[in-house]
Amino acid sequence: MKTNKIKTVFWNCFSKGDTMFVLSNLSKLRLERAEPALQQLFNEVAKKFDCSIICSHRGEAEQEKAYKNHKSKLQFPHSKHNSLPSKAVDVLPFPVDWKDTGRMRELAVVVLETAKELNIKIRWGGDWDMDGDTNDNKFNDLAHYELV
Repeated sequence: MKTNKIKTVFWNCFSKGDTMFVLSNLSKLRLERAEPALQQLFNEVAKKFDCSIICSHRGEAEQEKAYKNHKSKLQFPHSKHNSLPSKAVDVLPFPVDWKDTGRMRELAVVVLETAKELNIKIRWGGDWDMDGDTNDNKFNDLAHYELV
């Protein structure tokens, strides 16, 4: 992942003060079901990058559906999405396009930088071992962020 190039493009755009973003009401409702640290993080991220909260807490039926559809590797109750408040959120750039992995990676740079600034320890599903190498994943979940 070429984070320096992405960071430069992002910060150059943001530093001009062109746009401030806000979460939609639906995203806010979803985020309310997450741990306070995730709420703080993504409320801050949303000011910098237009994004949508796709999911936070998942009940048993929703988790089993995600597992059966190969969108999760974990069955209920073993996902960080299964606690309430949730220890994980799925977030995508707005407008939502599950195929736009480039924008998902741009969002990840912003999320990881903001988490570092706020001293919130998270893991991203695009780099599960958080070693900076996004090519060694066996399962990519670019929308997924979880507390460590």
